[in-house]
Amino acid sequence: MKIYNTMTRKKEEFVPLREGRAGIYVCGPTVYSFIHIGNARPPVVFDALRRYLKYKGYETTYVQNFTDVNDKIIVRANDEGISPADYARRFIGEALEDMRGLGAADADFMPKVSEEIGEIVNMIAALIEKDYAYAAENGDVFYDVTKKADYGKLSRKNLEELEAGARIEVDERKRSPTDFALWKSAKPGEPFWPSPWGNGRPGWHIECSAMSKKYLSDTFDIHAGGDDLIFPHHENEIAQSEAANGAPFARYWMHNALVNTENRKMSKSEGNVYNVRQLAKDYSYDAIRFFLLNAHYRSPINFSPELLRSAQSALGRIQTGAALLAEALAESRAAGLLPGEEAVLAKADEFLKSFEDCMDDDLNTADAIAVIFDAVKYANVNLSAKNSKPCLDGFLGTILLMCDILGLKTAGQEPASPDKDLGAEIERLIAARQEARQARNFAEADRIRDELSEMGVAIEDKPEGARWTIRKK
Repeated sequence: MKIYNTMTRKKEEFVPLREGRAGIYVCGPTVYSFIHIGNARPPVVFDALRRYLKYKGYETTYVQNFTDVNDKIIVRANDEGISPADYARRFIGEALEDMRGLGAADADFMPKVSEEIGEIVNMIAALIEKDYAYAAENGDVFYDVTKKADYGKLSRKNLEELEAGARIEVDERKRSPTDFALWKSAKPGEPFWPSPWGNGRPGWHIECSAMSKKYLSDTFDIHAGGDDLIFPHHENEIAQSEAANGAPFARYWMHNALVNTENRKMSKSEGNVYNVRQLAKDYSYDAIRFFLLNAHYRSPINFSPELLRSAQSALGRIQTGAALLAEALAESRAAGLLPGEEAVLAKADEFLKSFEDCMDDDLNTADAIAVIFDAVKYANVNLSAKNSKPCLDGFLGTILLMCDILGLKTAGQEPASPDKDLGAEIERLIAARQEARQARNFAEADRIRDELSEMGVAIEDKPEGARWTIRKK
């Protein structure tokens, strides 16, 4: 398997530190609200990575943290008149509900910042002892960026540019404007913990360095997250981890691109932030997962409700194909392979091989999904209850396996007949086709008919309206 490594800017063969094992650390959400469609992309994408590595035989250790100590959490908790710990605990629960709904299995370890203060304090102390960090008079502790000669190697930024950049905060307590906080002295109304430098709380970047060291090791295989974290968060993680541990940090860096909404950057000021919980109510968690995987993880995604509706329809076509195969399997009377069916099973193997090739090429889930569509289309045209049970079972098993690796639920996992949600989707498409015909947009009407045909739906136009049936071959 090849992975695009942000550090080297090229695809590299994945060779783990320990044969047959893979350690993965994914930066999790800061829990000050419900997760939105952009927050959902890393847990979905890297859950697919973990699933595929397990399929390939790797024993994985998957770590995803929760940042439960943060300025926004403190402000919102104070506004509600509850403790920041209680506020964060609530939204960790909400985030887990959404991530589980999206099909992202719980990480092997899900550390919280508030429960890892000891590890964080120890790492800061090591950095001070090695002269990579210093304490200010008020108890703040800063990392001295000038002490790390290769600082900027992930983001390809240099210190001269950073010092001149407007993003760097001016702080008289810093030796250099590029230095960043490891420990923040306590302020009124904020949670705090004791430390050798006085009461306070950790800075953002040190958290992941301490937690990845504890739950994986000084050096581990894959560090992942959104590409908005490349600088400063991941750059600073590298600096402090390698300085404290005296060893290389992550060997492969994977970053997913961001999700824009309706061709604009997602932001609350724009009013274009969609939270996952509401989208799941309007559509489904399954449709959201399909939407996020139906693009290469390094490609930006443009989100809109209309595009999510299209994703739901596309997933429905896969579900219909699986349901029809399951129905044919239940009706088949042939217990043994029939003449020519070895070629059908060989075709199923070809689809699986193509799927693996896509996933091996830097986790190309978009092309992998296209292979699933090709397999479903082949089954719609070539397979029916006239085929033998072993043939149908083998082909259906291949489709279900590919879907399972991506975490896509299929109707073939349920009773054989299409469910009511699928029927509602068919009715919606038929209504849209009728509207297109009335508007004399015959090209669109034909496109919808073709889409329905791929789903295995036969339409008969009657004076009283269109009637549809699931086609039996």
